[in-house]
Amino acid sequence: MSTTPIETGTPAASRYVPIADHGLIGDLRSVALVGIDGTIDWYCCPSFDAPSVFAAILDAERGGCFELAATVPARTKQFYFPDTNVLITRFFTEDGVGEIQDFMPMDGNPAEVERHRLIRRVVCVRGSIPFRARVAPRFEYGTRRHTVRMQGEVAVFEADPLSLALTSTVPLEIDGPDVYADFKISEGDSAVFALDQVGGAVNLRHCARSEAERQLHSTVDYWRKWLSASKYRGRWREMVHRSALTLKLLTYAPTGAIVAAPTTSLPEQLGGERNWDYRYMWVRDAAFCVYAMLRLGFTTEAEAFMKFLTDHVSQGDGSPTGPLQIMYGIDGRTDLPERELDHLEGYLGSAPVRVGNAASDQLQLDIYGALIDSIYLYDKWAKPISSDQWDDVCALVEWVCEHWDQPDEGIWETRGGRKKFLYSRLMCWVAIERAIRTANRRGLPADLPRWQATRDTIYRRIMKRGWSETRQAFVQHEDSDVLDASVLMMPLTKFIAPTDPKWLSTLDALTQDLVSDSLVYRYDPAASPDGLRGDEGTFSICSFWYVEAMVRAGRVDEAQLAFEKMLTYANHLGLYAEEISHTGEQQGNFPQAFTHLALISAAFNLDRALG
Repeated sequence: MSTTPIETGTPAASRYVPIADHGLIGDLRSVALVGIDGTIDWYCCPSFDAPSVFAAILDAERGGCFELAATVPARTKQFYFPDTNVLITRFFTEDGVGEIQDFMPMDGNPAEVERHRLIRRVVCVRGSIPFRARVAPRFEYGTRRHTVRMQGEVAVFEADPLSLALTSTVPLEIDGPDVYADFKISEGDSAVFALDQVGGAVNLRHCARSEAERQLHSTVDYWRKWLSASKYRGRWREMVHRSALTLKLLTYAPTGAIVAAPTTSLPEQLGGERNWDYRYMWVRDAAFCVYAMLRLGFTTEAEAFMKFLTDHVSQGDGSPTGPLQIMYGIDGRTDLPERELDHLEGYLGSAPVRVGNAASDQLQLDIYGALIDSIYLYDKWAKPISSDQWDDVCALVEWVCEHWDQPDEGIWETRGGRKKFLYSRLMCWVAIERAIRTANRRGLPADLPRWQATRDTIYRRIMKRGWSETRQAFVQHEDSDVLDASVLMMPLTKFIAPTDPKWLSTLDALTQDLVSDSLVYRYDPAASPDGLRGDEGTFSICSFWYVEAMVRAGRVDEAQLAFEKMLTYANHLGLYAEEISHTGEQQGNFPQAFTHLALISAAFNLDRALG
C-alpha cells in the first residue's frame, strides 16, 4: 500500500468526501457521519469505540459504507431539522426534489436501546427521482469477513459476534457481500431503510413507513425538549445551540462519559503522522465540557459526569502517572493499547490509521486543575458535592501539592520528552485554588495552610520562571523563549488580571507569532520539537481562547471580529474539526468537543461584554 498521500483534485481524491462535508447523527451511544453526497462513511456499532462497520472515510475501498443517493445528476444541500440532531440531505434534480432524513431514534423506549437503530427515510417532495442504495458493511475495521442472507424481506449481515439486519420498504438484492436497491419515488412517496443490531434479546423487526415516521417525530421531540433547557439567549444562539447539541451527541449515556471526538485518525496534516484515536474520555476535555454545559444550564450532563468519576475513576492507585489517567474508555476501562491498522490507507492516503491511544500512559498535570475546577463549578451552580466526593478532591489536592513540580508531557501530549510546562503549573495552581474556594465557601475540612502555601509557591514560580524578559511574554515551559497558545488560559482561569501589563505584552507577542487572521497555532514545532514529523493547522480551541482573552482584556471590537471570522470556518452545519488548515479546510478528528465547548464559552463572555 502506498504511503504517499492522495493529492486533492486528483481522480483518486474524488473517492473521499472532505472532512467538513459531513453531518453527525447519534443515539448517545454511537454516531454516524453522513456525507453531503448521502453516504454514511463512518459508523461504529454498538458504541463510539467499537470496531467500525462503515469506515470509508479512512479507506474508500476497504472501509465499507452505506450509499444512498439519486442516480441522476443532482445538487445536494444538507441541514439539520431545526433544534435537533435529525439530519436532512436534499437532492435537487431536473425532474424532482428529494431528501434523506437521517437519524438514530431517541424515543425513550428502553427495550429499543440495544437495537442501535439507524433510520434513513427517503422522501420525494416534488416530481420524481430515481435512487440507489448500496449497503456494504466491513466489520472489525474491514478485517472480518461476513455473510449476508435474506430472511424474508430482511437482509441479515453476520460477522460474529455482531449481526446487523437491514429492513427496507423497497426490494433488496444481494450482490456478493453487499446489498443494493434501485427504486424510484414520486411526489408524496417515501422509502425507509432501517439498520438494526440484532441477536440475543433483540429480534428481527420490520420498520414500516408509519413506524419510521413515528420514530422521527419522537426523536425530534426528544432533541427539542432537551434543548429547551438552555438558558442562552445571546446573539449567537444558533451556533451555541448547535455546539450544545453536538456535545450532547458526544456523550455516552450509560456511563456519562464524554468522548473527545467520535472518529479516529482523521489527519491533522495530509500525509503526516499526527493521526490519533479520540473516541475516549479525556479528563480535561470532559471537565471543560461540564463547564460549557453548566454555563448553558444543562446540569443533568454535569451530574452524569460526576457519577462517572465516582464509579470509574480510582484514586491513589500507585501509578507513576498519578492517581488519575489522562483518559479512560467510555466504560471506565484504563487499558487503551495503541496499534496501527496497516491494511487501511487512511483519509486521502494519510496513514497510519490508529486505534487505541498510547498517550493514556502520559503524565499531564493540568488535568487535575481542569477536573477540580469543574467540580468547583458543579458544587456552585448545580448541587453540593457529597462528603465522599470532597474526600476524593482532598486526596487529589494533596497529590498535586506533592507532585506539581514534575516535568510532564503537557496539554498537547507531546512525544518529544517531558518538560516543565507553564500550562501544567497553571492548572496545578487552579486545582489548589478552586479546592480552597470550595472549602471556604462550604466550611469543609482541609489543610488550608499547606494548600495556600503551595498555591502561592506555584504562583511565584510561574511569575519568575515562566516569564521571558527576552520575549516580554509568558512562555511554553520554564527557562525558555518559546511561545505557546495554552497560556491564553492564564486570565481565563483568573490566575492573572486580564489587563496586567505582563499579560497584555504576552497577548501582543502571541498575536504576532501564533495568530494568522484570527486563527491560532498551538506552538511552532520548529521552535519546540514535539517528537513528531510534519506540521499542523491552527488549533480551533486556541482561536476561541484568543477571542475570550481579548474580551477580558477590553479589546471587545477585535474579539468580536475574530469571533465572527471563526464562525466562517465552521462547516455548512456549524460543526468544527480539531484544526483548520492554512487554506481554511477542516483537519483532524471531527467534530471535536474541545472546539465546540470553547465556542460556547467565547460566545457567552463576548455577549456579556457587549451588553
